[in-house]
Amino acid sequence: MGERNPLLGKAKGTETAELAAFAAGLGYEAIPNDVIARITELFVDWVGSALSGSGQRPISALEQYADEMGPAAGPAEILTNRRTTSPIFAAAVNAAASHVSEQDDVHNGSVFHPAAVVFPAALATAQALGASGRDLLAASVAGYEVGIRVGEFLGRSHYTVFHTTGTAGALAAAAAAGRLLAFGPATMLHAFGSAGTQTAGLWEFLRDAADSKQLHTAKAAENGLMAAWLARNGFTGAKKILEGRQGLAAGMSSDADPARLLDRLGERWAVTETSFKFHASCRHTHPAADALLQVIETHNLEPEDVAEVVTHVHQGAIDVLGAVSMPQSVHQAKFSMGTTLGLVAVHRRAGLAEFAQVLNDAKALSFIERTRMVLDPEVDSAYPARWIGKVTVMTVEGRELHGRVDEPKGDPGNTLSRDEIEAKFRSLALSGGAVRQGELGPLLDRLWRIGEIEQVGTLFNMEASKIA
Repeated sequence: MGERNPLLGKAKGTETAELAAFAAGLGYEAIPNDVIARITELFVDWVGSALSGSGQRPISALEQYADEMGPAAGPAEILTNRRTTSPIFAAAVNAAASHVSEQDDVHNGSVFHPAAVVFPAALATAQALGASGRDLLAASVAGYEVGIRVGEFLGRSHYTVFHTTGTAGALAAAAAAGRLLAFGPATMLHAFGSAGTQTAGLWEFLRDAADSKQLHTAKAAENGLMAAWLARNGFTGAKKILEGRQGLAAGMSSDADPARLLDRLGERWAVTETSFKFHASCRHTHPAADALLQVIETHNLEPEDVAEVVTHVHQGAIDVLGAVSMPQSVHQAKFSMGTTLGLVAVHRRAGLAEFAQVLNDAKALSFIERTRMVLDPEVDSAYPARWIGKVTVMTVEGRELHGRVDEPKGDPGNTLSRDEIEAKFRSLALSGGAVRQGELGPLLDRLWRIGEIEQVGTLFNMEASKIA
């Protein structure tokens, strides 16, 4: 491993222990400015996604659950209804809310959605402790770095059955909460052990249009918080929960790579590799959607000009999207390649508004029968580090047209500008009615300045926090 990175602290031995030491010892001052800038952008993006969950049926059910089972008030805020409750219930609802619109961020190499599990846990903990915005951001970086590396470690075999955001997400949430609780390496390691033993999240829900995907993020954030608070109280966890003989890799992976857990810690910042989601659909549809849009715009095609679209994809796309034939709900439609490409062909975009009406959009739905997914060796070998988009479009006139996108919109090399992040935020925040038009400007200003806040309070109560 060469010269020891000082950010790894004093722990030696297992990869899990080294990763825990890193998360525990990560100080704000050790984080490069560009990483702080990116985690702030991702935080703004996440709040928009969380607010978009307002009024959506699965989130309303979770809000009701929090009302029935949680305290009537508390230090942590449920963003979708502005009620306060205990950290664990706020984190659970906010995590689910930020995942339901399929607009939350994604890290390609780990096939993991960090924001939906890290920020809910970090925000709820920061509000409970009255922590500073700087500590909130540093803790969030710790959560991203841990969760992404755990996702990479578990590998492609894990993702065929398990939803990585639900599994690696528990450790990511524990890392963020533990960092805010000022854990040392040993306590953080116990939190990792308790978080890891609770990991779950299965893809079977895709076949039934079930709400389980939101439960995955809710439970990952909740389990991470539980693990952290238990560790704070002296509760112990397995010290080799990741690489141990009966740990996560043994039970959930056939291609786990322990070297991924410590890959250039403190030098390679996985936060900056994280992608924003542009289309309001499963990330596996995005490369093909961008490639199809390229063909349509280049050749000025109308939907009726298209006879067939062949998408050249990686195996993960087939595994996840192949479970959906004819979508029975808006959320399930977001896991349909044909439906997403139909929206792109008809409307030149696949955003929240387009998906909201998709079940009645006969033109878009007609692309289900006109779309095929074919395993492509080049695309599959590049995945998950790179998500290449390739399509072959056959027109009714018999022309064969090709589109290719090497970096889908939102990837680090094709990222969103600040104006695009704000436009996306405004659209998401207004979509469910959680925010009024006049509140957007002040809220956005507050979110961009989160690192200047001396004491994090509720995001909608401007008097609850002080700006340094």
